[in-house]
Amino acid sequence: MAVKEAKVKAVEELKDKFDRSSAVILTDYRGLNVADITELRRKLKEQGIEYKVAKNTLTRIAIKDFDYDLDEFLEGPTAMAFSYEDPVAPAKVLTDFAKIHKELEIKAGVVEGKVVSKDVISELAKMPPKEQLLASAVGAIQSPLYGIVGVMQGTLRNVVYTLQAIQDKKAS
Repeated sequence: MAVKEAKVKAVEELKDKFDRSSAVILTDYRGLNVADITELRRKLKEQGIEYKVAKNTLTRIAIKDFDYDLDEFLEGPTAMAFSYEDPVAPAKVLTDFAKIHKELEIKAGVVEGKVVSKDVISELAKMPPKEQLLASAVGAIQSPLYGIVGVMQGTLRNVVYTLQAIQDKKAS
C-alpha cells in the first residue's frame, strides 16, 4: 500500500510540474557520473530550473490529460528540466552542458504546451536571454519617445527665447 501511495504522490507531483512549467526538456543522462549530474543540477538551479529523474511509466500517467504525446521520447533513462518562467534558459544550460559532456542527450521538450524536437531546442538555446529581449523591446519603444521629447523641448526652448527677447526689447 505504501508503494502505491508513493507512486500516486509522484504522479501528482509530476503532473503539477508539467502544468506549471513554461518549458520542460527531456534528457537521457546515461554515461554521466554523479559529479557531472551534480554540476548540471547546480547550473540549472542557478537559473531557477529543476532537474528531476522520473520513471517513464509515471511520466506517461502524469501527462495523459495534457494535449501532447511524449511516448516516443520516454524510452530509457529520462531526466526532465522544468523551467517555470523562462522557456529559453533550460535550452541554453542543457545545450551548453551537452557540448562539454557528450554523454548528455537532449531528447525533446515541451515549450508553452507544444512538443518540440531537439533541433528546436538548439535554436532556442541561440536566442538571447529573456532580460536582453525585454531590454531591446523597451529600447525600441523608448527611442521614438525620446525623439518626441527632444522636439518638444526644442520648441519650448524657442518659445522661451522669443519671450525673453520680447521682454528684453520692451525693457530697452
